[in-house]
Amino acid sequence: MSEATTRPGCAAGTSGEELLTSLGPLLARWLPRQRWFAGKGSPVTGFGLVSVTEMLPPGAAPGLLHLLVRARTAPPDAAAPSDGDCYQLLLGVRQVLPPRLAPALVGRPPTGPLAGLAVYDALGDPRLAQVLLERLRTRGSLGDLHFERDPDTDIPAGLAARALGVEQSNSSLVYGERFILKVFRRVVPGVQPDVELPLALAAAGCTRVQRPVAWYGGGGSTEGEPYVLGVLQPFLAGAADGWELALGTLAAGRDFAAEARELGRATAEVHLSLAEALPSVTLGRAQTAAVADAMLGRLAAAAAVVPALRPYADGLGAVFRELAQLPGGLGPAQRVHGDLHLGQCLRASATGHWSLVDFEGEPARPLAERRRAHPPVRDVAGMLRSFDYAARALGRTASRWERACREGFCDGYGSASGRDPRADPVLLRAYETDKAIYEVLYESRHRPSWLPVPLSAIHRLADTGSNP
Repeated sequence: MSEATTRPGCAAGTSGEELLTSLGPLLARWLPRQRWFAGKGSPVTGFGLVSVTEMLPPGAAPGLLHLLVRARTAPPDAAAPSDGDCYQLLLGVRQVLPPRLAPALVGRPPTGPLAGLAVYDALGDPRLAQVLLERLRTRGSLGDLHFERDPDTDIPAGLAARALGVEQSNSSLVYGERFILKVFRRVVPGVQPDVELPLALAAAGCTRVQRPVAWYGGGGSTEGEPYVLGVLQPFLAGAADGWELALGTLAAGRDFAAEARELGRATAEVHLSLAEALPSVTLGRAQTAAVADAMLGRLAAAAAVVPALRPYADGLGAVFRELAQLPGGLGPAQRVHGDLHLGQCLRASATGHWSLVDFEGEPARPLAERRRAHPPVRDVAGMLRSFDYAARALGRTASRWERACREGFCDGYGSASGRDPRADPVLLRAYETDKAIYEVLYESRHRPSWLPVPLSAIHRLADTGSNP
């Protein structure tokens, strides 16, 4: 590929392309099994090298290689193979793989510069995770990688590393219970919202976010912009995420409305700070029609892939057509979280203070869309959908619990923002519907057993005569 670059110190002095050729068959089997692989159901047909950087030589014990590779796939519904998504890989290299690292094994290439050596996902190796932290402690470059940091924050050396075991679309490492590093797996060139928005919010004095203290990027692309590859932030030790808290109250038969109300206030405070820190716009009739058309397009694309969605297409389309006819348009729009749900919220056990995390937006959506201004109700709709997920996660419907959460969240949001999201029912319903369609497509690809949850909401939302 024309964008491929070979960096000094590539394995045993060979070309990056030779390295990737030897690793290709192993990666083609390993990559589709990873939670963060976006091409579920599409066989990997080949790889293109974007960049390779030797962070520790493979002759070391262990070695560490950083790769950006583009995985070409052949989606079953596509006429031709896709150029593929770009993935960040940190690969450890050892002669002998300790048993504790066996689950991280990618394989042993039979040929090439790493022939016979064990190649594995380095983020599961605390020793190699230390190498990454050490690079983040100092501004500078290594091969194709560039490291930045906040000079006012002390990042001690030697902090013990552990990988977070939760399933997610990226990978996270906790260092000394003081910092958390998010390593982006599927990457796109350009400004990463998960760095941009927390920096802007912290500068605006918002207390609901953790300021990034270091980040790294690199791998210049054909688009002319580098990739943002990872961000280090303070770790809220002892904080519980909203998803686990919500499930705990459900299992105990307790109410979550008070917590939802405070979470609504926190969300509104973030929105107010974002509106202060970054430009806002007003979306009139023409822009509103374009938004509604995009929602209709996503509905059509999802229905083409998920047959269970097709019986509801007319009713769901009516929701979006009603949105297009709003007399005043969508009105004020600004930067928002973009993928707000209970799992993106942390509550301090000692104070009950809520913080919002993971401002990346919905990873499946294009970066330009994730960085676009949206009505704040988009985040509200995401959280209301999350209450529905929690209510059904334990295998039963908890409609009274869910309604109390919805009311509490909207009450809290309205009291802090001065605008109750329920005052715009057409807007709220349209964004809830768009989110539910996204969920249907996501679950059909990644977690088919969860598909009934968004489909239940689809049934309700397609009935335009019912309440949202």
